[in-house]
Amino acid sequence: MPRSRFDELAAIAQEHDGLLTSKEARDAGITDSVLARLTQRGRLERVARGVYRLPYFSPDRLSQYREVILWAKANRGPEAAALSHLTALALYGISDANPDSIHLTVPKQARLRRQIPRGVVIHRQDLAPGDIAMEEDLPVTTVGRTVADLLQSGGRINLIQQAVRDARRGGLITDAESRRLLRQAEAHLRALRENRQRETQNV
Repeated sequence: MPRSRFDELAAIAQEHDGLLTSKEARDAGITDSVLARLTQRGRLERVARGVYRLPYFSPDRLSQYREVILWAKANRGPEAAALSHLTALALYGISDANPDSIHLTVPKQARLRRQIPRGVVIHRQDLAPGDIAMEEDLPVTTVGRTVADLLQSGGRINLIQQAVRDARRGGLITDAESRRLLRQAEAHLRALRENRQRETQNV
């Protein structure tokens, strides 16, 4: 019995826990009009521009992250996109980070021509291949890169220090890298204190 268009889409979506992009569908020879018709019939759900879900796949705790990654890469979006900042800490399970938004880093020159989904914060930074790791089959900034990003964006020092210690205990980084990152956080904290002292003296 020949497979239907929907069966072909389901086979694609199984690789992403029920999610697929319009580009993946087009690459399989399935037109946008077919996607629109299946969405109207309730056989697909449109979760973001260019991203669809099969309703009978129950979302899990990682689905929201997969949706954001697929949204960013849909329609010739940047390949070098990674979950970052507080979202990276949450994915690694280090520190008490529980961000309200999903943080995503994309290249500085990346063109995101689609409306940014609610609850997504975009950071623009050119990441080197060594800055990106895979966690739960999702691209995420490495612990070292995440610490650097959080320091640069004014993240809480105590949270960053906790994340580094948790990462070492979990075997995500070595003792040497743990010491280096903790020194980096301490140096950043000293610089902040010195700046505040100078500002106070100049008032």
